[in-house]
Amino acid sequence: MKTGHGALGRDYERLAFLHAPDATLILADRVILRASLRVIEFFGWTPAELEGQSIRLLYPGQSDYQLIGERARRALQAEPVYRDERFMLRKDGQVVWMEGCGVALDQADPLRLAIWTYRPAEEKAAFGPLTGAEKRIAHYLVNGFTSKEIAQALSCSHRTVEVHRANMIRKMGVRNSFELVRKLLAAPDLPH
Repeated sequence: MKTGHGALGRDYERLAFLHAPDATLILADRVILRASLRVIEFFGWTPAELEGQSIRLLYPGQSDYQLIGERARRALQAEPVYRDERFMLRKDGQVVWMEGCGVALDQADPLRLAIWTYRPAEEKAAFGPLTGAEKRIAHYLVNGFTSKEIAQALSCSHRTVEVHRANMIRKMGVRNSFELVRKLLAAPDLPH
């Protein structure tokens, strides 16, 4: 039996794509043409719900979508493979930290046709200079939790959360919680 040729090879290729260990997307001009089954686990969407949609659906905000798209386009024009970490959005509205890896099929026009894979990023790489406790709190902050809700979720005091938030504001060089969340959402630009 020959593998990789003819109809049998196409079946294996289709199975490999559908059941890949990472969420895999085929994009044309940032529109999702095909999505693997892992998108259900990582993003909460079925492949059918994503196919035909702009990948914007998977970003917390328009600026994230634009900035990350432009950064990836420039990188893919220079190198065949681009990797980064970024916040992405689940169907239920939860913001999650993901590792993205993309390859363009036309390096001169990287957005025309590209393959992207996504997996949850290792927490230790996220948010640059923050401690483990601060990183845990950051995940709640970007998902809109209040200090009291974070304290309850982490089984600590409201004051502990406030101290960590103040330290994060200082470390991230911002003036307030709003700016902190904005900077956390742009965390891939921070040194890791």
